[in-house]
Amino acid sequence: MQAIANTHHAEAWNGWEGVNWANNAARYNATVTGFDDDFFRVAAIEEGDRVLDIGCGTGQPTLLAARKASRGHVVGVDISAPMLERARADAAEQGIANVRFEQGDAQVHPFPDGAFDVAISRGGVMFFTDHVAAFANIRRALRPGGRLAFMGPQGGTPDSDYARATVALKPLMRGPSPAARGMGSLVDAARIREVLDEAGFTGVSLTPVKALMDYGRDAADAADFILGQGPVRFNLRDVDQAVVERTREELRAGLVAYETSEGVRIPGAVWLVSATRP
Repeated sequence: MQAIANTHHAEAWNGWEGVNWANNAARYNATVTGFDDDFFRVAAIEEGDRVLDIGCGTGQPTLLAARKASRGHVVGVDISAPMLERARADAAEQGIANVRFEQGDAQVHPFPDGAFDVAISRGGVMFFTDHVAAFANIRRALRPGGRLAFMGPQGGTPDSDYARATVALKPLMRGPSPAARGMGSLVDAARIREVLDEAGFTGVSLTPVKALMDYGRDAADAADFILGQGPVRFNLRDVDQAVVERTREELRAGLVAYETSEGVRIPGAVWLVSATRP
């Protein structure tokens, strides 16, 4: 791996949280695939495009992009070796050849100047320590007129569906896990515009989008999934097991209201952001 600016996240995403995400990739992907149609509509990837996927994780959006850029190619970049291992395995299993994955910190990664037509990110841009420097580096990797499209969460509220469904966890969530630090850094629309303006992008556009997020087969399955997520595991690591089990049951009860014939579906909201390199 090349130079790293985000050393904390390099350590976190190559540790147990990165392994946990890689081992449960399908579950994590399921929570956000409801946004994919809108996301890729904003990205507007064409058949011959050269695409860069920032913070590609286990590679699901990278492989979707590669199918759209069928006569082009896609490069997925992530700081996490366990997640990239899963991404490469999935690409091989699906027979997708116009894609490659690189381990690197996109804030300082030496991308070739002007090498890409489109840069995308389905959430990975939240975690940079210096967002302006990171987006400036991504801008440099785009050709003049190249497009940026990324997705990120809107700010949560105490009365959101997710907050109501998981209220049992609130007293136990004392702080972010190592890999989750920075997760709320780009939830404010004004802040997103400020960062992209300073990084040299133009034509910045933000679109609020809502979709149902898939958390599991039923309330019990969803409760187990949420309790197994890195930020929750981190906060429960020293909690008495009796408290954990009581919380599990309370969490399950809170999720029952979101059970459907297709599983547990909780409404979520994201920003879809687009911009252009001048």
